[in-house]
Amino acid sequence: MPSMLSLSGETLDILLRLVAAALVGMVLGLNRDLKGKPTGARTLALVSLGAALVAVSMVHYPGMAEHPDAMSRVLQGIIQGVMTGVGFIGAGVIVRGRSPDGVRNLTTAATVWVTAALGIACALAAWEVVWIGAGLTLFVLLAGSSLERAAAWLLGAAPEKAEAEDDGR
Repeated sequence: MPSMLSLSGETLDILLRLVAAALVGMVLGLNRDLKGKPTGARTLALVSLGAALVAVSMVHYPGMAEHPDAMSRVLQGIIQGVMTGVGFIGAGVIVRGRSPDGVRNLTTAATVWVTAALGIACALAAWEVVWIGAGLTLFVLLAGSSLERAAAWLLGAAPEKAEAEDDGR
């Protein structure tokens, strides 16, 4: 196995993109772990890494860069396929119960979906999109329920309704 110092520039680029995808997924997953939700750091790291692997493999496919029209079509198909497939994973964490809370884990399902999108952004080395997207996602996960309660209070909504809709508990 070659040492890190002997890796080619292309291999280091692939490594950076995949490591970034896994780390972004892990950071978002830590929030879900701390909330006791069905997906956590490992799951979201793997979702993000998987999405990145699919996209990186296309971006680095031999000869693809010389055919921008083909790359565009293939990339569109990959993004559509990954985002649709990951939607099914997210749907798997949604629970519909008979409790007054009704449907639960919608925020976690949405987090699975956005984590895949961030993985694709890492694969495409769209670093500004990754950092802004990850930052906004963390903000929504960390501050979202407080903002929802504050808005409900300001608008005169019943506190129990605002809390029942809060999936981020």
